[in-house]
Amino acid sequence: MIRILIADDHAVVREGLRQIITKQTDMSVVGEAANGAEVLGKIKDAAYDVVLLDLSMPGRGGLEILGDIKRENPDSRVLILSVHSESLYAVRALKAGAAGYLTKESAPEQLVEAIRKVSHGGKYISPSVAERLANELGGDSDRPPHEKLSDREYQVLCLLGSGKTVKEIAEELSLSVPSISTYRARILEKMNMKNNAELAHYAIRNGLVD
Repeated sequence: MIRILIADDHAVVREGLRQIITKQTDMSVVGEAANGAEVLGKIKDAAYDVVLLDLSMPGRGGLEILGDIKRENPDSRVLILSVHSESLYAVRALKAGAAGYLTKESAPEQLVEAIRKVSHGGKYISPSVAERLANELGGDSDRPPHEKLSDREYQVLCLLGSGKTVKEIAEELSLSVPSISTYRARILEKMNMKNNAELAHYAIRNGLVD
């Protein structure tokens, strides 16, 4: 039996995933979490074969939570299930230790297939993501500027690129306005840009906005 932990801050999403999973004779949902702290608590208290992790939970970002999970239990098989397209976060998630990446628009059959594959030690990625990963093996010099940002900086860049204000981003990420302003300043410096308009233009041009 594949033991699964569902980590998503929306109760409706968790229930929908539970219904899909419980229809399978070889799978069982044995835990649920609504935020990063609950995820880590569950990981410490019980063993899971697969963790279904949403990237957009409040507080610590999903990629940070992923890092925490892998530090707590390096053998954890984490399957990312996100509203964000593959082009935005899949490569970062896989490099951070995820075993696979799916968007929430994926068919239930894909989810079931992905769970089975990662639970047996495999990786679940699309051909386009595999190609991007292979291209990055060529070295750091050819990487675009946004790939050199930290995970949190990258997240803030994407939100700024979508037109959100510093205050709106702070509320969405459950961080202070000064913290987001600091991230924004670091992003501008690292990318050698002057304002949000330049960041937004870059984000759109590079497909960083859903």
